[in-house]
Amino acid sequence: MAALAGVVAAAVVLAVAELLGAFFTARATPLIALGSTFIDFTPSWLKDFAIATFGTNDKAALFVGMGLTIAVLACVLGVVAYRRWTWGVLGVLFMGAVIVASVVTRAGVGAMDAIPSVVGTFAGLLVLRLLVARIRGVQAWPEAPASAAVDADPMEDNPRKGASRRRFFAAAGITAAAAGLAATGGRLLGAARSNILQARDALQLPVPARWAPAVPAGVQSPVPGVTPWLTPNGEFYRIDTALSVPEIDVDNWELRLHGMVEEEVRLTFQDLLDAELIESHVTLTCVSNPVGGNLAGNAKWLGLPLREVLKRARPKDGADMVLSTSIDGFSASTPLEVLQDDRDAMLAIGMNGEPLPLEHGYPVRMVVPGLYGFVSATKWVVDLEVTRFADSKAYWTERGWSERGPIKTMARVDVPKSFAKVPAGTVAVGGTAWAQTRGISKVEVQVDDGEWMEADLSAEASLVTWRQWSFQWEAAPGQHYLKVRATDGTGEVQTDQRADPVPNGASGWQSVMVTVQ
Repeated sequence: MAALAGVVAAAVVLAVAELLGAFFTARATPLIALGSTFIDFTPSWLKDFAIATFGTNDKAALFVGMGLTIAVLACVLGVVAYRRWTWGVLGVLFMGAVIVASVVTRAGVGAMDAIPSVVGTFAGLLVLRLLVARIRGVQAWPEAPASAAVDADPMEDNPRKGASRRRFFAAAGITAAAAGLAATGGRLLGAARSNILQARDALQLPVPARWAPAVPAGVQSPVPGVTPWLTPNGEFYRIDTALSVPEIDVDNWELRLHGMVEEEVRLTFQDLLDAELIESHVTLTCVSNPVGGNLAGNAKWLGLPLREVLKRARPKDGADMVLSTSIDGFSASTPLEVLQDDRDAMLAIGMNGEPLPLEHGYPVRMVVPGLYGFVSATKWVVDLEVTRFADSKAYWTERGWSERGPIKTMARVDVPKSFAKVPAGTVAVGGTAWAQTRGISKVEVQVDDGEWMEADLSAEASLVTWRQWSFQWEAAPGQHYLKVRATDGTGEVQTDQRADPVPNGASGWQSVMVTVQ
């Protein structure tokens, strides 16, 4: 019962904070703040393990793990509070202090945003006190003597004690239900108070000054099951450090470009709408993508070339890096020359013909062809500092990842999947390859340890998008291994040397085991 009291009290802490948090920033709620703090201190190997194991469900897995951890700690605190109330109070206050510290240290969060956590902590403490008192009421009744009536409930050693026990469970159940309603109400109230999604849906994107080149016929692999050449917004991978998607009012959004520049530049969202925007199909890749992984996507982006913004600022001699920062504190280090060349790195406001989805950076994000996202694709961007690699470190650089992240040449088998069973005869094999800014000139397939055979390449849209391929395999019965490798536009063959994503991206050839029947 004491352990249950602790769990119910913890639920009240989170529920009250969630309800009050609807009137504050979303990052002020305990679960979001604790989860974000955990991510900040996550070592690279654990982050890599989480993404490799759970993929784009890594955040859901984190919340489940946090819930289980909080439940265990709450059980312990409940038992401690029952045995030594003073120690229980100190434990609850300590946990409350940890939550408050996690809240107030988040980027864009003020001291007032700690109010939901403070009120929630004291509400949980009050509930714990009341439930512990009921447990003591249960224990106050002595055990029934052996000569007790045989008609008594065998589950109750004393009728009055049983009644006290039932009152405790009733109080705990009612309180838990109320906590659930409060948490749900907080979520609904927060959603009702936010008009960001409605504003995003009502936004009309301007006509670009330069349209994306027409996509040539035949970019899609003819093999059924190969990933679409153009990734729908709802299927585009999402890997970032934001547990709560930032909700930004475009009327209040502003980008500041400063640092080693002759002139500081400030841009509003209306400035972007009024600028000469360009469209471009660009494939983005996450540095955490394993060999054969799906953390890559291709979309049509609309935005303002960053080179135009940098022209206005006029970077000073010696600058070699732009440190981009999102509204939630994430930062990325991008080589300055990459943002000034003709690869069309941009401040994007549109994705596949519509405003950026909230989870993909609305209202403004960076899109930089040829670099992994951890050093370039800052979402919800609000600050650009022209600086030097020697002077500033980005979010993941401080955690052991490389400063620069050029994308490595990679080929992937989409069909057939590993461990698939196929009939003997002609089997269609297909997939995707990429080497952004260099292009793909050849894809080869190897069956078991045989010779490398050249696959048929689909049409190439541009050097900054992926390229699909297909191969007709005359399959004999038995177990076989299919390997794939790509050659980029410079003639360099994809390396067979296996490397983990840390610190600058995975490498190696994908091998798929197929059973031919």
